[in-house]
Amino acid sequence: MAIAKAERLMNLALCLLGARRPLSKRELRDSIEAYVEASRPGGGAASRPDKGAAGSSDDSFNRMFERDKDDLRELGLVIETVENLDGEVGYLARRDSNRLPPITLDAEEAAALGLAAKVWQQARLAGAASGALQKLRAAGLPEDVDPYEAHGALEPRIPVHEAAFEPLMLACRDRRPVLFDYRKASAARPEPRHVEPWALECWRGHWYLAGFDRDRGAERVFRLSRITGKVRSRGTGFTAPVPDVVTVRETVASWAGETADRSALIRLRSGAGYPLRAKAAKVRELGNGWDELEIPYGHGLDAWLVEFGPDVVVLEPAELRADVLDRLRAVAEG
Repeated sequence: MAIAKAERLMNLALCLLGARRPLSKRELRDSIEAYVEASRPGGGAASRPDKGAAGSSDDSFNRMFERDKDDLRELGLVIETVENLDGEVGYLARRDSNRLPPITLDAEEAAALGLAAKVWQQARLAGAASGALQKLRAAGLPEDVDPYEAHGALEPRIPVHEAAFEPLMLACRDRRPVLFDYRKASAARPEPRHVEPWALECWRGHWYLAGFDRDRGAERVFRLSRITGKVRSRGTGFTAPVPDVVTVRETVASWAGETADRSALIRLRSGAGYPLRAKAAKVRELGNGWDELEIPYGHGLDAWLVEFGPDVVVLEPAELRADVLDRLRAVAEG
């Protein structure tokens, strides 16, 4: 029976970490059982190989070893390639290059991390949060710090109601493309979207996914509440490079109209739309239960204004008014 890949990677990592000198491919091949099995003709036959079988087994081992070496490097193991005086290449993972510094936490830092774990004590992420707390205990979380103890009247909590959250979170972690049906605010019916997911972000109480839309060939942001049906995984890898630092919050903010170089004039019902009032540059009372506001106008503002329904009337510019009306008609027809 073939040895599991995880065990093979672990054995290779232990060999490289435990070696006092660089090990050649030949030495690694003879030291790890999975490579010995791969080197045999037929993947484990006991008969003596002929020349063709030997060449095939060499190719099989070389491909397996290169994949394993790349996988370990992707997981963070620093593997050095060293060439000796005879020109033979060897591999070594020095312990000092692969050792994490000791983790020290004071009471305030430990309490902050414990409080962050408490935020995720919900059905979908309770297991992961509990595991994180166990690691914090091992790393020095003081025993007298109880992260689940009430610290005030406010209860820290991030709501996760969308069924798409968990599969998308796993897809972001594993770098797996996904396929889902998505209904835009201006559309009556959902459309299939093929996305390489980068990261998730909570913004104004809603969850968003930032990633690369393969069909449109560009970065896009998706609101999870507009994903319909199941999120399906696709086995192929990413085709677009993932940014070193995915600034999802800034991306979502720009799509939500937070970055704007123009202004819009709206009429807002008195006592309503407090988020709009917080963004307003000017507010003027009109009487009869209405106020006039001047607010920043950027990409995505039309979708945000639609959420306030009959409490908002767009006065100008004309294109923003037309976009809001189109979205309202689509909602009424859908």
